[in-house]
Amino acid sequence: MKYTHLLFDLDGTLTKSGPGITNCARYALEKFGIDEPDTAKLERFIGPPLVDSFMNFYGFSEEDARKAMAIYRERFGTIGIFENDVYDGIRETLEKLRAQGRKLYVATSKPEIYVPKILKKFDLEKYFEAAVGSDIEETRSPKWRVIEYTIAQNGLSAARDEGKLVMIGDRMHDIDGAKKNGIDSIGCLWGYGSREELESHGATSIIARPEELLGF
Repeated sequence: MKYTHLLFDLDGTLTKSGPGITNCARYALEKFGIDEPDTAKLERFIGPPLVDSFMNFYGFSEEDARKAMAIYRERFGTIGIFENDVYDGIRETLEKLRAQGRKLYVATSKPEIYVPKILKKFDLEKYFEAAVGSDIEETRSPKWRVIEYTIAQNGLSAARDEGKLVMIGDRMHDIDGAKKNGIDSIGCLWGYGSREELESHGATSIIARPEELLGF
């Protein structure tokens, strides 16, 4: 057992959050007169901070991107948050990891106020020591900042320094964030990123099924 402390991304790693995120992104874009029928394009919102997504993918100014984020959250806070489901094999894997004596944490760029509600809804909160997200204004939204904050708030510096801490996620932001904090990363292929994305950003390992985590 190489890793004793595991950080998990939420969207695309623990839960299949695509429907809620894409529906809310479409809702916000419509308020700006943008009709986006292509769900694949809206799936680009899964992972990055919302402000960055509106700016990078639809050319919004930062001011308009923040307005769009507020509109997005109007729907997300009541409907989109639960347009979601847990990936097959996740519950069983978390249960077995805990039985092995591992310490598990959630580290997500999603605002922290939403995270406990999602974990409770899907009966996942019992597996985690703590769940850390971004602040509501997304000043702590880059994944490397979330990971840094998770390490600091949970006393994980020793585990990091001993090489026993790992970040598990489906997108390049998880891999890049892990690198910036000096920890290994495991890319998971059941989420919204591709093998090419994970490999090109230097994931330490890549897995296709949750149960493969038991061997690390």
